[in-house]
Parts: sequence; C-alpha cells; structure tokens
Amino acid sequence: MKRLLRHALLVLPLLLTACVPAVRMKGDASLLAAQQARERVLAPVDRWVLQGRLGVSNGSDGGSGSFSWSQDGDHYEFVLRAPVTGKSFRLSGDGHGALMEGLDGGPIRGRDAESLMHRALGWDVPLRDLRAWVLGLRADSGPAELTFGEDRLPATLLQDGWSVDYREWDTSRQPPLPKKLYATKPPYKVKLVIESWQLP
Repeated sequence: MKRLLRHALLVLPLLLTACVPAVRMKGDASLLAAQQARERVLAPVDRWVLQGRLGVSNGSDGGSGSFSWSQDGDHYEFVLRAPVTGKSFRLSGDGHGALMEGLDGGPIRGRDAESLMHRALGWDVPLRDLRAWVLGLRADSGPAELTFGEDRLPATLLQDGWSVDYREWDTSRQPPLPKKLYATKPPYKVKLVIESWQLP
C-alpha cells in the first residue's frame, strides 16, 4: 500500500495549481480583535466531520486523494482514498496512541498520528496543529504571526516553522471557515481543499 500511495497517487490534481497572489496586510487592532472573537467561538468546537481532497509532498515524492476527517473530542478518524486504485488507509486514535490500517503487512500502531504517518508513509503532516489551522485558528504550539486579506480574514499564519496560506474561505458560515489552505515547511507541503463541513 505504501508503494501504491507513493506512486499511484503522484499526480496532485487541482491541489498544485497556481493562484494569483492575494493582497495581504498585517493585523491592526480591529483585525486582531475580530480574529480573537472568531477564536473564542470556534476554539471550544471539538466535534466535526469534514470531507475534501488532500495533497502532500516532501519535495521529491508525494500523493493525493479524497479524505474524510472525523473529530470527537480527543478521538479522531482520518481516511484517505486513492483516486486511481480505490484503496484507502485509515488513521485513528486519541490522546493515548494511534492506529493505521490498510497498509501492506497489516495495521501498525504508534504513540501519535504524526509520528505514525511519518513512519508508515514518509509524510510530515502537522496533524496536531492542523486540527486548529483547519478551523482558521492559531494552534497552542507556540507564537503565531498572522496577515489578513481584503476580506479581513486570515491570509497567512506562521507557526511552529510552518507557513499556512489560506486561499479560500466559506463566508456563508458565521464565523467563516476555511475552504482551501496550503501549509508549507520546506521541503514539505500539505494542501487541503475542504468540500464539506459538518459541525454541531
């Protein structure tokens, strides 16, 4: 499965397309206050289901597919489906450990999702921080720097060595939620296109 994911999923459709650079501005008091208000509303949210497309790359190798992510408190389930082979793997766990299923050789376990994904697939995906970033929030992993777009929503977030570029927001929701975000920490890239959200 590891070999299939690395080679059959090499093409990253739509996720690697270039976009026109967005206007970005540093946060003034009103922008930061609005972000803090968003965070007060969304930070307690720890149950959701989202679906979309994921692309990852380490600079020389990569993969992509459709995914679903269910979060229920500390328990999570992340399923990635290969577009060509139709095969999938399932990553699940909680604060006590992680389990990956669907790989050749049977299931494997690890202390957390990030280290397990790296060991199994060679992918560096900041899943712990991504849990906050996917909501458009700053994670609790350390200092963060924000810039904002013309829509007064976050355009970039620099945190924990990663640069998160928010390319599109769902403004039909209040507060708005990200629809497209690209996270980079050279040579690693993680690209998410969120097609549906289910929140309480």
